Amino acid sequence: MKYNILIGGAAGLGIDTISVLVEKILKRKGYFVYSNKDYMSRVRGGHNFIQVRFGTEPMYSHWPELDAIVALDKETVEFHHERLSKSGVIICDESLEVDHGSVIKVPLTRIAADVKNPKTSGTVAVGALLKIFGQSLELVQEIFMEKFEKETAESNYLAFKMGFEYVEKRFDIITSFKDEHIFINGNAAIAMGALAGGVSFYASYPMTPATSIMTQLSMRQDDAGIVVEQVEDEISAINMVLGASYAGVRAMTGTSGGGFALMVEALSLQGIMELPLVVVNSQRPGPATGMATRTEQADLDFVLAAGHGEFPRMVLAVRNPEDAFYQTVRALNIADKYQVLVIILTDQHLADSAQTIAPFDFSKVRIERNFAAAEQLAGERYKRYMITESGVSPRIIPGKIPGAVVLSDSHEHNEYGHISESVEIRTAMMEKRMKKLEGLAFEMQEPDFYGVEEPEVLLIGWGSMEGPLREAIEILEHEGKSVGALVFGDLYPLPTKLLKKHAAKAKKLVNVEQNFTGQLARLIRQETGIFMTNSILNYTGRQINSYTIATRLKKEVL
Repeated sequence: MKYNILIGGAAGLGIDTISVLVEKILKRKGYFVYSNKDYMSRVRGGHNFIQVRFGTEPMYSHWPELDAIVALDKETVEFHHERLSKSGVIICDESLEVDHGSVIKVPLTRIAADVKNPKTSGTVAVGALLKIFGQSLELVQEIFMEKFEKETAESNYLAFKMGFEYVEKRFDIITSFKDEHIFINGNAAIAMGALAGGVSFYASYPMTPATSIMTQLSMRQDDAGIVVEQVEDEISAINMVLGASYAGVRAMTGTSGGGFALMVEALSLQGIMELPLVVVNSQRPGPATGMATRTEQADLDFVLAAGHGEFPRMVLAVRNPEDAFYQTVRALNIADKYQVLVIILTDQHLADSAQTIAPFDFSKVRIERNFAAAEQLAGERYKRYMITESGVSPRIIPGKIPGAVVLSDSHEHNEYGHISESVEIRTAMMEKRMKKLEGLAFEMQEPDFYGVEEPEVLLIGWGSMEGPLREAIEILEHEGKSVGALVFGDLYPLPTKLLKKHAAKAKKLVNVEQNFTGQLARLIRQETGIFMTNSILNYTGRQINSYTIATRLKKEVL
């Protein structure tokens, strides 16, 4: 069984605090939990909400129907009451003037005043909510003791207990599960992957929805022994990261589309200096400022070609928090191995969505650097840009090997790094750099496949579409439909083995993307000549869910 909760209200009313408590308690009790945020770009006011889904089996997407709404203002009821299931309920304060048959009014502010902590009104609502879902008081007190100082913990637990006792149970839910998972969102997983992957320097300018990667790393920089620098703009950030990379430090940066636009000239600088560089682009809707706190997948075309001139790069999209952790480690290793730019694409939905996943397996994590040792230079004059069969030249840390000078410049250069305008040298250097694409193609991982082995209808998506597509396939398979889905993580160089295999047998190919123009479909057409027969595109600024995909597919394709 799976249940769906919405917590809504204006910014500043505490919906984050309520959702964190609900998520933590449900997770600790052993449920699978999935949550996603919908918030406006303002500090106070507006309408924000968080959807929390939980149950006895894994879930990967939000759901349109709701079993409970915690309404901190009247607008939440007005906006969402039509989404309630037949047995669904609305919890709100007794002072709220709403007229709906499913409303349970609880004296949230009055109970908070009684426990002498007015900030606990949301905790009262959490108590009432969990009682309605048939939960017990087990583990709750220790969670408050972990989260707050003793006096605050006691008042919150008392408030929770009073809210719990005020209402009656509405749902019978199995509760005998073990807490064997971690609960993490996409950006936190990228930050953890950066730490596990050996990042020592992270420079960034705050830009939603990438900012929390920096804040996660900054909270841990003392313990991890790394440097996190908040700089004045994205141009400074990427140039500082390039400088750190030149000095031999494993470094990365993160931003959103507008900040990535400012980095474009420096991306090209990386291309000719051949320094390892990892950049996270957490996408949001454009153009320009667009919708700063919403989600989209519209930067794929941009990152594939960003930077003047031609130079090799790898582009990958993380699909879920677990994938985000391991792919970040992998991106850092590949950037080092080939001395190239690796772009990690994520988006606001994945950045802010959290779910229960298996704990990270650190036995799978390897930090792979690519420095040449002194004996490899064989006493010869050091050639920073030596022409090799792989296109990858021996890299050393400046100042570490006596007599070996590391020359780097933004101009075209010879093998030693000296500026040159020779036709022969230019040709040789271009061919050397682009030779790396062959190695990168060898590194690319095939997309994940879900569904029947030889589907008549093949859905194709990328990145954060993995969760909705995975659940949509489950829905359609349950209805007897012959469907499957390929979800790409590695995007460029494009892996084509599974795509060609399934496309050859499917009657219809449907790209499902969070953009207007079908950017993955265009990349596939460009690289393989394979055309989509249909598209399901969403550019509302909100993530499409599994139910909507399945419904549209039945209406438009099947």
